[in-house]
Amino acid sequence: MTTAIKIYNQKGEVKGEMELPKFLQVEWSPLLVKQVVDSIVANSRQVIANTKGRGEVSGGGRKPWKQKGTGRARQGSIRSPIWKGGGVTFGPKKERDFSKKINKKMMKKALIVVLARKAKDGELKLVDSFEMASAKTKAVSGMIKNITGGKSALLLIDRANKNANLATRNLINVKNLMPENLNAFELMNRKNILMDVKTLEKYGK
Repeated sequence: MTTAIKIYNQKGEVKGEMELPKFLQVEWSPLLVKQVVDSIVANSRQVIANTKGRGEVSGGGRKPWKQKGTGRARQGSIRSPIWKGGGVTFGPKKERDFSKKINKKMMKKALIVVLARKAKDGELKLVDSFEMASAKTKAVSGMIKNITGGKSALLLIDRANKNANLATRNLINVKNLMPENLNAFELMNRKNILMDVKTLEKYGK
C-alpha cells in the first residue's frame, strides 16, 4: 500500500506526489462499509412488481353456475385465484418498503474509509486541473487511458466545469459524478477514482 498519491496533468503524465492526508489515515472497516453500501442499494431500489388480488381483478360479479345440481365443483367467482385470469394469492405489492435508515455520520465515515483504501491501493489518482478550453472527448479519453490503463474510472468533476462534464459523458467504462453526490457505493463500484486536489481536500473538512 502506498503512502502518497500521484498527481497527473491532463496529458496523463505524473507531475508530482501528495502525501496521504491525515483524514485518510484510517483503518479499513468492512462491517461499516457493508452496512452503508447495503442501505444505499436498498434505498435506491424501485418497487415495480404489483399484483392484484381477487377483489381487485375486474369481472366475476356473479356466480358462474348454481351451487347444486350441475355435477361440477361449487364456484363463487370466475376471478378466484384458481381460475385463469383470477386474482393472485400473496403476490408482490408495490407498497413494499425496502428502505433502510442510515445516519449522516456513518455515511461520511464509510466514504472516508473507502476513499482511504483506494488511496492506499493506488487507485485514487489526482489531476492537477480539469479545466479545459473545449469539450473534446478525445483529449479526456487519452488522459484517462494513460492514467488508468483503460480500466473503469469514476471522475469527480465540479458542476461549474461544463467542458469537462460534456467531454466525459459519452466515454465507455467512465462515470462522471458531482463531488457532492459521492458515496461509498459509487467508490466501490469503480476501479479508479480521479479528482483534483481541491476536491480531495473538501472531503477532509
